[in-house]
Amino acid sequence: MSSSAPPPSEPTPAATLTLAPYTFPTQKLKRRQVLEGKAPLVLVACGSFSPITFLHLRMFEMASDFVRFNTEFEVCGGYISPVSDAYKKAGLAPGEHRVNMCSRAVDQSPWLMVDPFETVKCNAEGEPEYVPTAEVLRHFDYEINTVLGGIEGTDGKMRKARVALLAGADLIMSMGEPGLWSPADLKVILGYGAFIIERSGTDVDDAVASLREYDGNIWVISQVIQNDISSTKVRLFLKKDLSVRYLIPDPVVEYIEEHQLFQGQQNESSKEKATSDGAPGSSSSSDQQQQQQQQPKKS
Repeated sequence: MSSSAPPPSEPTPAATLTLAPYTFPTQKLKRRQVLEGKAPLVLVACGSFSPITFLHLRMFEMASDFVRFNTEFEVCGGYISPVSDAYKKAGLAPGEHRVNMCSRAVDQSPWLMVDPFETVKCNAEGEPEYVPTAEVLRHFDYEINTVLGGIEGTDGKMRKARVALLAGADLIMSMGEPGLWSPADLKVILGYGAFIIERSGTDVDDAVASLREYDGNIWVISQVIQNDISSTKVRLFLKKDLSVRYLIPDPVVEYIEEHQLFQGQQNESSKEKATSDGAPGSSSSSDQQQQQQQQPKKS
């Protein structure tokens, strides 16, 4: 699929969903391109972010560099989308706190934003409702390309922005496993496209080969400086009353201390320890992928 390809399906308007008070963030979205001949791109990372770490932020910067030197895209914005509270994972702080921590982490970034969409979507009873990754991407497509009308090119014409998932290596490896993801979800997610941060010790070639029909929509990014910081490890440090400074942004440290988060939590299972809440080792959508196995599969 070329960089100017249309979205894989019709995006979903947020207006048709049951939401708590919500406004789509656009304050750092580049509304007009500056690079001639490039297609506008918006990167979206989904995950727990409980709490957000420097590695989560580095994933965006690595992807931005890769896009600039290796593709025909121009990055026009980056979004962090914390998962719904409906995913009841050990160590998952309330959505409001996770959104606030992420917001503090990207406060000084000129292009990264936090979208609370997943955390504010509710069912008819007002309870948190899980949002599949495919639906999240459709949401961004709708808000940026339908509501806002896309991104203005250097020639003054409005163009549809390409929305793509930013995730870790295990996401693409899980997608290559038969029966783990619904074909409908794969079609939507990889129809939009995915930028995958590779990690040391993983071989994504076989996974990509098994998804050859989406080969042109999958970009694998090498992690030149290895970083294995994970939210799980940060929570373990906090539980043991150890310092987490320089593992996560200072404003996030201060927020955790202010609200006394992640203190005295129960031991997490070995399966949960293998999931790093959005780090390259386990993909930024690992929580969504696991949750999809527990709920009816839908696109």
